[in-house]
Amino acid sequence: MAQTSRLAKDLTLKGSATTATIPRLVYGTAWKKDQTADLVYKALRNGFRGIDTAAQPKHYNEKGVGQGVQKAIASGFITRDALFIQTKFSPPAAQGQDVPYDLNAPLADKVHQSVRSSLSNFTIPGQEAYLDSVVLHSPMDTIEETMTVWNTLETYVPSKIRSLGISNTSLRILQSINTQANVKPSVVQNRFHNITQFESELRAYCRDEGIVFQSFWTLSANPSLFRSKVVRDIAIQAKATQVAAYYALVMGLEGITVLDGTTNEQHMKEDLEGLELIGTWAEGEGAAAWASALSQFKALIGETS
Repeated sequence: MAQTSRLAKDLTLKGSATTATIPRLVYGTAWKKDQTADLVYKALRNGFRGIDTAAQPKHYNEKGVGQGVQKAIASGFITRDALFIQTKFSPPAAQGQDVPYDLNAPLADKVHQSVRSSLSNFTIPGQEAYLDSVVLHSPMDTIEETMTVWNTLETYVPSKIRSLGISNTSLRILQSINTQANVKPSVVQNRFHNITQFESELRAYCRDEGIVFQSFWTLSANPSLFRSKVVRDIAIQAKATQVAAYYALVMGLEGITVLDGTTNEQHMKEDLEGLELIGTWAEGEGAAAWASALSQFKALIGETS
């Protein structure tokens, strides 16, 4: 869908090997099992252009994501170059019984096997397969092992992988990777909740370094924040849903994309349209109300800047 507001506009991935952008709302595919292909197709049909998955059959059906993408492209309403497809290398400790690599292989070989499996799942007939982003699902046990994974992933950039990132990371580990890596992190995907003070310090570092922060558990982990008066007020004033108002305020913290895993097709549409609706309102007649609401929202999560 058309993006006319700053709030809804794609973010630039500064660490990417190519001039790449990432949508502000990315469709999350965890725990969707046999429904994955159908839900991904519906998400794309309703306007999502970013998809997040993982080479981790325990929680993700990456093959199903690929099938949903292929069906959407075959249907003619989307092309591969209009999509942002992100998957993950998941360490052995995060895997179940079905693993996309040999558990007895050296670490670098595990990474190679996982990437090849992911590329196979996202091969479009007649096109060269590539991944817009590959994220290390969590740091390894040591920084040395973490860098082995990272350095192995770097060998695929830019031809097969366009950008790299890390999930479930501490600020210290992120800083270490950012210092040592040849291909700098483009994204960090972490939980957004009060147990980690909404990752305020880590997000500040990401903003300073031009790293996009991907927020997950954004809605389910924060029921009180979602139900707060400031969120309700924005929804009413901008004539959008409360979910869209909440996501918009999170994105208003700057440099953030949100993983949206709704399984409701109507909600898919409402979330995307609501974000644009609020963005347009916030840049026009609602400018003062939006600025005030954002200040209140920052106060609620303990953000001082």
